[in-house]
Amino acid sequence: MTKLKMNVPLVEMDGDEMTRIIWKWIKELLIEPYVDLKTEYYDLGLQKRDESNDQITIDSALATIKYGVAVKCATITPNAQRITEYNLKEMWKSPNGTIRSILDGTVFRAPIIVDSVKPFIRTWKKPITIARHAYGDIYKDVEYRVEGPGKAELVFTGENGEIRQTIFDFKGKGVLLGMHNIDKSIASFARTCFNYALDVKQDLWFSSKDTISKKYDHTFKELFQDIYDQEYKLKFEEAKIEYLYTLIDDAVARVIRSDGGFIWACKNYDGDVMSDMVATAFGSLAMMTSVLVSPDGYYEFEAAHGTVTRHYYKHLQGEETSTNSMATIFAWTGALRKRGELDGIDDLIVFADKLEAASIKTIEEGVMTKDLAVLSELSDKKIVNTRNFLVEIKLRLDEMLS
Repeated sequence: MTKLKMNVPLVEMDGDEMTRIIWKWIKELLIEPYVDLKTEYYDLGLQKRDESNDQITIDSALATIKYGVAVKCATITPNAQRITEYNLKEMWKSPNGTIRSILDGTVFRAPIIVDSVKPFIRTWKKPITIARHAYGDIYKDVEYRVEGPGKAELVFTGENGEIRQTIFDFKGKGVLLGMHNIDKSIASFARTCFNYALDVKQDLWFSSKDTISKKYDHTFKELFQDIYDQEYKLKFEEAKIEYLYTLIDDAVARVIRSDGGFIWACKNYDGDVMSDMVATAFGSLAMMTSVLVSPDGYYEFEAAHGTVTRHYYKHLQGEETSTNSMATIFAWTGALRKRGELDGIDDLIVFADKLEAASIKTIEEGVMTKDLAVLSELSDKKIVNTRNFLVEIKLRLDEMLS
């Protein structure tokens, strides 16, 4: 068959461990036979990030600004154990945090729904989309390990002088963390969420803890409300959808009691945690899509899970694994679809739709990885290994394309 042509490359960000293996197989089996794939390739594997002093992560984000659409594999954010394991120069920051900081914008995460896998929360009938602010917070923090007595101060040096506030008088060892955000990014987060809600015609909830964080969280609440009142209130009323602010602990209770079908906007760390909770409650972390939407019109698609370390080491030992690749497949389809939309290539959009449909059909017909087999309500199930799951999807994709 004639391969589909691309006019503008995708920015391709390779990753780590088992997801790196899956990445290669997805390209080999499900994309390259059908698409004349053009990518600007960046290897964000931990060793390459270490070799480049993490410059390659910055370069990949700048390439996304240049080309408009990126697709990213899961990557390791190193901890102390990883420094020893990979003999790293230092404990590099989260590559996701670095990329999100450069691109700004909002991460939207939504579950991939299949009929045979029911949510653990029995009231949930419709998908819940997490909108996660993608700037600042602990992902761009400054930390300090206090080794003895002393006074910690928050110091701001402005044009009119210096402002100092005591954080804590330490009598012994402890730890300090400083984090920031900016009004411009919070405002773009709010507008992106309001626009997305209008596009999909769903209610928008925003939650924080302004009763405790009377400056930091209150700024989020205040900017959201001001922008809603001035720019979106009438639009929401015309669309017959609602905007709700509530404390995050109340939001959790409301979410659990709901039937779904709304967007839940969260600050950066809150969104990181809550998206994993929502994904797991819907069935599996490997069944969660993720896209970073920049206010300047850049898109970065990725899987919303980690690098599946345990399966990777089994794979290295020659053992069979049954790793769910759905979120990584949907990262590729999301990027290809967006590239098709931006470049006016309808055939690329159709291909992305059919690859997603073939993936869901595979599971609905009872062929699935081990994580889904324990959740599926189907009586006749066939558990397959990591690569054979992709082979099964390819069989159905070929049928659809013929």
